[in-house]
Amino acid sequence: MQEYIIEMLGITKEFPGVTANSNITLRLRKGEIHALLGENGAGKSTLMGVLFGLYQAEEGEIRKNGKTIRIGSPNDANRFGIGMVHQHFKLVEIFTVLENIILGVEPGRLGLLGKKKARERVVGLSEKYGLKVNPDALIEDISVGMQQRVEILKMLFRENDILIFDEPTAVLTPQEIGELMEIMRGFAREGKSILFITHKLNEIMAVADRCTVLRKGKCTGTVEVGSSTREELSRMMVGRDISFKTDKKEIKSGKAVLSVRNVTVPSKIHKGNAVKNVSFDVRQGEIVCLAGIEGNGQTELVSALTGLEKLSTGSITLCGRAIAKASIRARSKAGMSHIPEDRQKHGLILDYTLEDNIVLQRYWQPEFQHMGFIKRHEVRAYAEELIERFDVRSGQGAATIVRGMSGGNQQKAVIAREMDKQHELLVAVQPTRGLDVGAIEYIHKQLVAGRNEGKGVLLVSLELEEVMNVSDRILVMYEGEIVGELDPSTASVQELGLYMSGAKRSLIKEIENA
Repeated sequence: MQEYIIEMLGITKEFPGVTANSNITLRLRKGEIHALLGENGAGKSTLMGVLFGLYQAEEGEIRKNGKTIRIGSPNDANRFGIGMVHQHFKLVEIFTVLENIILGVEPGRLGLLGKKKARERVVGLSEKYGLKVNPDALIEDISVGMQQRVEILKMLFRENDILIFDEPTAVLTPQEIGELMEIMRGFAREGKSILFITHKLNEIMAVADRCTVLRKGKCTGTVEVGSSTREELSRMMVGRDISFKTDKKEIKSGKAVLSVRNVTVPSKIHKGNAVKNVSFDVRQGEIVCLAGIEGNGQTELVSALTGLEKLSTGSITLCGRAIAKASIRARSKAGMSHIPEDRQKHGLILDYTLEDNIVLQRYWQPEFQHMGFIKRHEVRAYAEELIERFDVRSGQGAATIVRGMSGGNQQKAVIAREMDKQHELLVAVQPTRGLDVGAIEYIHKQLVAGRNEGKGVLLVSLELEEVMNVSDRILVMYEGEIVGELDPSTASVQELGLYMSGAKRSLIKEIENA
């Protein structure tokens, strides 16, 4: 019996100015969960793009069950039983779940679309694998976690037995991550083979059988996860020891840089309010974290603070100035920086160059323009300085079109721009989403350095380890309200989890009503 279902042998893939993959060999066993680990820009997504037919390698070969195959397109990949869930989902937002799943393989007879049988099959697959997806829901109305399940159903509908997951947990809540891990284990038990791209060492230790590590486009080795450690994997990935604990001085907070009073924000999904009468302060020299399971009002609250959404009642004060009705640029000029939740939708103009994206918040300032004309030399010099400082990797440096960069390096570009800009308050929403452990360590140090300089930081994170490690105060949101304030130095992860799930509030209400 052939030991490997897929073999990628000596794969080399080049783009202008960069060798993304250099002589990489990867072997996948049947029924195995195989993790692919590496820094941002290490070549993981490119390698999987070659396997899925998105790119053609300059050198190397791909074998399935020992036989050499040619994958010229994703349609070829599907014919060989290879499916892929992309880091940025490939879904049509105005189509239903069912329409997205059958798109490209529409069942029919005599030119008529056979939707009824397709729907029955999708419902059957959803129930079999515990995916709980409504086939009639519009993509634009469901959460990112549900959108990912739609992508998984697309693979199952096409009867793929080799499943590629590209950063599958980057946009999921802790609960959804646990559910996805169980779904993946179920696939492996059925004999499906999984390639799992991730930066998260805990997930690899929890679910993977073996792990192949890439660094700067080259393979540094494949290890059995059961006999390895987080520390060994992180050294293979970044070439040095990583500290998983952020060092912080004792807090010396000053006056409030942000004051939020009785803010209510309407929901776009239902008739009620997404944020209900919320009040809090962020002071100079402290990191305040808004923690909560996704969908409990954090996104809408941040949108109101940053000017992306209007609030229905309440007030917002930044550095003593009322900004509830101010424009986004006015808030920026008043001292607010914002690392948005969705880097592609709200953080970057994907078809602009890296250097133009880096000065998006500052191009009108005298150092970058004169009489309405951009000073290109100054823009390039500034961009190159930030690219080096924040280790933003791209094939053509500052001139790279951002759409062609990896998701992690897109995130670094947004972080570099917002953290370097003059600000008194940094609103950082999922700042380390999609970043490798080395980059996470650096970003955490930068957040703490800003706090030590007297800046206020409002951190919104779904990562419990990040919440406990970086914050000075934790505000927990549940169903649009702040239901608890915790001190990370004395609170436990279990207590935080109880507040986030609403169990703590229910218990308090029971005691009050007794």
